[in-house]
Amino acid sequence: MATKKKEEKQQLTYKGKPLLRRGNLIYYGNPEDKYIVMMTVLESTKIIDLDVSSLVSVQLQTNAAPGKEKVIKKAERDGLYSALDLGEFWLTEALSS
Repeated sequence: MATKKKEEKQQLTYKGKPLLRRGNLIYYGNPEDKYIVMMTVLESTKIIDLDVSSLVSVQLQTNAAPGKEKVIKKAERDGLYSALDLGEFWLTEALSS
C-alpha cells in the first residue's frame, strides 16, 4: 500500500511574524502574544485579472480584553504595503514595552 506524504503547509511570514488571511481580513503577529494586528481590506481595484488592495484599515489589538476594548490603535492606509508597514511598527513597539 502506498502511503500519502503529508504536505507541510508553510506559513506566510513578514519580518519573522506570521500572516494569516481569511477573506478580507489579514492577521499579523503571533496569536499567543499579548498584541496582534488585524487589517481589513476596505477597497480593492482590479489590475488585469488581479485584485489589488487600495484601502486597508489597520488595528492594533490586545488578546487580553474582550469586545471593543481590544482595539488600542486604528488607522487607514492606501495599499497593503503601507498598512503592513504601520502594523509591524505598532506591533513591535507594543511587544517591546
